[in-house]
Amino acid sequence: MTDSNTSLWRGQERSSWIRLRTLILLRWVAIIGQITAITVAQQTYHVQLELGLCYLAIGVSVMGNLTAILLFPQNKRLSEFENFLMVMFDLLQLAFLLYLTGGLNNPFALLLLGPVTIAANVMSTRSTLIIGGAAIVLATLLAQFHLPLRTDLGLVLDIPDILLFGNWAAIVIAIVFIGAYSHRISAEVQSMSEALAATHMALAREQKLTDLGGVVAAAAHELGTPLATIKLTSSELIEELDDRPDLKEDAALIREQADRCRDILRDMGRAGKDDLHLRQAPLSAVIHEAAEPHIHRGKQVHFDEGPGPDGDVQQPSILRKPEIIHGLRNLIQNAVDFARAQVWVEAEWTPDRITVSIMDDGRGYPSHIIGRIGDPFMRRRRAESDLRTRPEYEGMGLGLFIAKTLLERSGAELKFANGSDPYQAVTDQAERRGAIVLVTWPRKLIDAQTGDNPVPSGVNERFQV
Repeated sequence: MTDSNTSLWRGQERSSWIRLRTLILLRWVAIIGQITAITVAQQTYHVQLELGLCYLAIGVSVMGNLTAILLFPQNKRLSEFENFLMVMFDLLQLAFLLYLTGGLNNPFALLLLGPVTIAANVMSTRSTLIIGGAAIVLATLLAQFHLPLRTDLGLVLDIPDILLFGNWAAIVIAIVFIGAYSHRISAEVQSMSEALAATHMALAREQKLTDLGGVVAAAAHELGTPLATIKLTSSELIEELDDRPDLKEDAALIREQADRCRDILRDMGRAGKDDLHLRQAPLSAVIHEAAEPHIHRGKQVHFDEGPGPDGDVQQPSILRKPEIIHGLRNLIQNAVDFARAQVWVEAEWTPDRITVSIMDDGRGYPSHIIGRIGDPFMRRRRAESDLRTRPEYEGMGLGLFIAKTLLERSGAELKFANGSDPYQAVTDQAERRGAIVLVTWPRKLIDAQTGDNPVPSGVNERFQV
């Protein structure tokens, strides 16, 4: 999906969040407020208004609501264009009422912000700009053209020109600021929601792959009963076929093969999720498992594992969590994608920490986004050089977001840097001038033997055949 199509799709999806019933309810609230304000102004403060035109404007809103209720189901969700028309209608109706009731001299002029805020939260950028621009134009016109407010004595209720200008400036600034702020926050919330959904899907997929081993172990357990039946039946046949040596030999072969199957399956465990071998693995095995899909993609991937200062020579066995495997896999994929020829994956452990470094010889992270790495959908437009060198790549930062989210869920801390940066201290080797990712865990969080969640030692419980 291209960036432009993604942007359009997001705008359409955000608009479809809103049910028609919600906007109808909001419009009823506005209608009640407008009737109340007109009634109080006339009855309490004796303000002379064009009541016929005022109630005509309110009546149009009432008819619009009643028509929508009768023609559409309660659960109808608005498309982008339908939502735009609804909000634009409310904006024009409000502007007409303000024209009849003093323009910007009316303190209720600030309600022009309402339609703009709704548009900013649920519509695309283009629709929001149109609504916001229309609101600014209407506010400007209302500052000059409106019917004056008069008391029953004929006095015109007008504020000084400087205050009128101040009201106009405040409304325009509020439209721009609140519209931009609401639209940006809504877009970020939507992007984060989409990215988290993708993260959960990736984790679920990795969990299913992990569980396949458990399915095999569970199947081994379930095969115990039919194997026992085969063995029992073949033993009975052997006893009954003493006078048929050729058939007796076949029955003995059946029992022998059943015993062989029993021996093969004996150590596969009694249930998948209780299989100790699926819950832990040496650190290097987990790293190689994560890198396996990307080591034959035309780039040379180097592995190096070793103890750090005061670290044991024997490498730790860590929890084989799907979050760790999939997170490291995404980071290695990113390194392979952008490397010129080589990628280095190094692991180091100490009594307190376990660290995995992933480096490549590519161009590194662009300097203007290095502080935003890990945010979803941060790549809005691809450079021409990217289009030439990697035409198939549609990256938008989602892979790094998934990796960062999953690894941080396992307790890791991630650091991103460039090997060409003279101020980074991750590596001093000139060939490793590309991107660098440093993943560090407190050892107690993922160590499968001495950590906070140790895997029981020993062998799986055997089953009897």
